[in-house]
Amino acid sequence: MNRQLVQSLSLFRSLSSSNKVHRFQSVNSFQHQFHPRFNLRKYSIMSKPTVVFVLGGPGAGKGTQCENIVKKYEFVHLSAGDLLRAEMNSGSSNGDMISAMIKEGKIVPSVVTVRLLDEAMKKSGKNKFLIDGFPRNQENNQSWEKEMGDKVDFKFVLFMECPEEVLEERLLKRGVNSGRSDDNIESIRKRFFTFKESTIPIKEYYQAKNQSVSIDGNRTIDQVWQDIQDQFEKRGIASAL
Repeated sequence: MNRQLVQSLSLFRSLSSSNKVHRFQSVNSFQHQFHPRFNLRKYSIMSKPTVVFVLGGPGAGKGTQCENIVKKYEFVHLSAGDLLRAEMNSGSSNGDMISAMIKEGKIVPSVVTVRLLDEAMKKSGKNKFLIDGFPRNQENNQSWEKEMGDKVDFKFVLFMECPEEVLEERLLKRGVNSGRSDDNIESIRKRFFTFKESTIPIKEYYQAKNQSVSIDGNRTIDQVWQDIQDQFEKRGIASAL
């Protein structure tokens, strides 16, 4: 895109964010005044934010590899769980509702999580997002597709595969120093059951659409990372380094 087009787009965004774009009767009148050959509607479609989901069993190494992806490909890492916890601690009415539901053992509606993700994406000012630990079940996925399907350029699910006995060993070792209440054998096995019942169908759903990439997580960190890089570049996501 040449310099003049970039300047036109920047001005349009600035006016939009300050509610001054009403001076123009439409996007078309804006583009005629500032750059008649620049199709802002087409650019808007082309610039939908890129999204990759990262899923895998507890202890599969998602966090480690997300850090690598953020550094090399300049993605913004969003954790659905972190966003829910942050909202709970914010003192907002929405946060109070989330906190109350969790205390009562109820499931927070998927649409709440999706809207938190949407808001975080908008606030970031960036255009590439790695969404970790979401969607966890079919309801999550349906809400995502309903709310966000037309707003983003969804690429694929990066699915970290690892045998359950290896995951169990990793989590028990982590539990020695993590202080996490769920890093004990009883909680770990419950999490495995939930993962198999709820999250594996998400992998199968995206496999059927050729939008699932499976990674063997039962290797060294460097070997797993090399495989992820190969898959990203194979699917047209170039390094930012």
